[in-house]
Amino acid sequence: MPNNQLMLKNTFTLAFFALFCFAATAQTTPTNTTTAGQTPQRRRVGPHPYTITILNKTKVKLDTVKVDAAFKATYPAFAVADGYRTKREVTMRVIDTAKKFTISAKPGEIVVNSRWIKKKDNINRFQAHLQEALHKNWTSVDTVKQGDYQLVFINKNSNFNPVIQKELIETYFKVFPVLVSTFNDKTTHEVIFVTDTAYKGVAEASGNRILFSTTYMNAHPTDIDIVTHEGMHLVQGYGYGSGPVWLTEGIADFIRYKYGVDNIGSKWSLPAFTAQHNEKKYENSYRITARFFEWIDQKVKPGMIIQLDKELRNHTYNQDTWVRLSGKTIDELWDDYAKNPELTLKYSGKERI
Repeated sequence: MPNNQLMLKNTFTLAFFALFCFAATAQTTPTNTTTAGQTPQRRRVGPHPYTITILNKTKVKLDTVKVDAAFKATYPAFAVADGYRTKREVTMRVIDTAKKFTISAKPGEIVVNSRWIKKKDNINRFQAHLQEALHKNWTSVDTVKQGDYQLVFINKNSNFNPVIQKELIETYFKVFPVLVSTFNDKTTHEVIFVTDTAYKGVAEASGNRILFSTTYMNAHPTDIDIVTHEGMHLVQGYGYGSGPVWLTEGIADFIRYKYGVDNIGSKWSLPAFTAQHNEKKYENSYRITARFFEWIDQKVKPGMIIQLDKELRNHTYNQDTWVRLSGKTIDELWDDYAKNPELTLKYSGKERI
């Protein structure tokens, strides 16, 4: 491991994630700007607040002010790191039926022993105790720093392959700083990776966090350039209503092709054009759209896709953008592509032992 890289094993301060609460909001807040040719976007209703309901049928009088303060200082940050599906409404039960029990916490529920919490030292340090209890929901938390970039890796699966974790971390530090400096230097330098057994997809990005399915990653250990695709989503930071989903995903896969570390090792490629692709055309999204974008980059106007990325981020993209940048509509470009889709493609690869 390089000397300038610091690994802090199994150490974690949840207060750190307060930074991500703000950043996630900042990257998803819609703008009021609507340019010609765009349909005004309806604002989304903001997320429900984090709330705690205390159920106390014991004889112990609880200092609810201190409990509420500790909850607000810890649980929202935990939920941001844990996942946007984590429950926002939390019930705290105070019990007196277990002598040796102290505190337990999981998404949506906190349980405390009345005898334990009535002690002055325990209620005064309730925030620290709650942090520790929430932390136990995760198998491990590693903080990795390299230069100006930091990655917090939260693993929620004790059976997750540590070799895959190592490669995901290496890919982040190799690719993400390049994407940030190339496309959006306002992107955060502090990112969270979460591996989860409950997640049924492949991976997803939200705010400053990337969620990975451990089921998928254990079955596809070489598909490390998921980091490149999802990392580009963090860099894109388009916010709500900037453009269609197929365009966002097509650009992310285009960037995976351009900047990926080991697309060969994962057997990932841009599929050759077929007549079936004409059914949805460029709206097929992901790799099909990415290949169309590579065709544009090679045969129409180098750098045009990068300009589209900028316009999406600035909320100046509309259908006329294609004509302004290339002289043709997107449908005309696709028709030209369908007539002559041949491309020279070169994929990234790495030597594996």
